[in-house]
Amino acid sequence: MAASGAGSTGVSVKYRRVVVKLSGELVGGPEGRGISPEAVRSLSEQAVEVSRLGVQLALVVGGGNIVRGSHAAAHGVHRATADYMGMLGTIINALALQDCMESLGAETRVMSAIKAEEVCEPYIRRRALRHLEQNRIVILAGGTGNPYFTTDTTAALRAMEVRAEVLLKATKVDGVYSADPVTDPRARKFDRLTYMEVLKRHLNVMDTTAISLCMDNSLPIIVFSLRMPGNIMRAVRGEAIGTFIGGEGHVP
Repeated sequence: MAASGAGSTGVSVKYRRVVVKLSGELVGGPEGRGISPEAVRSLSEQAVEVSRLGVQLALVVGGGNIVRGSHAAAHGVHRATADYMGMLGTIINALALQDCMESLGAETRVMSAIKAEEVCEPYIRRRALRHLEQNRIVILAGGTGNPYFTTDTTAALRAMEVRAEVLLKATKVDGVYSADPVTDPRARKFDRLTYMEVLKRHLNVMDTTAISLCMDNSLPIIVFSLRMPGNIMRAVRGEAIGTFIGGEGHVP
């Protein structure tokens, strides 16, 4: 599979197979809770637009807008149970995205690491690859199917499994900062970081397991804001947005 070139519409793209990590809070809209029809519509339109370029697109969606496992655990729920609750929340989000994308004319598949066969397919790597090759948008839910793993780790793992060329982490901020830009006016935005810099600086980008997986498998990461419509498109086209995380030999 070519790493760059013109898509099916003739528009030049840098990445032809990508995994996008979407937080549940993005599905929840400005409040980050529940399911916002406007947010789901915006996310869906951006994903469908990219898919129509011929880019093979998989989405890993979180469930924090419905229930966050770590929060439930902090309030007395056993951590494993809390994480399973969060995984079920990701299936709800995935179905909302699927319904909206298909109303826009896209062909999609929801695949879950937790079996829910009445509403989605079980995650099987070879089947996911086939869906991508058929230019279906694959929405990956249920986390890894195991407690104690975040959806960041899920996104890194699935990206490796489907041989994605880049992991796009869509967030509420426009990249990685030295500190929280909301509370610290001196926070500095990084345009580029190495995996080791992220780990050594303890930057709040993705959990250490996810970063280590990407580092061990030389998978570049782009962290960017999805508050600005069109940023997924800009990322797959290779435009300079957000923060690029990679090894010394990676070229943003």
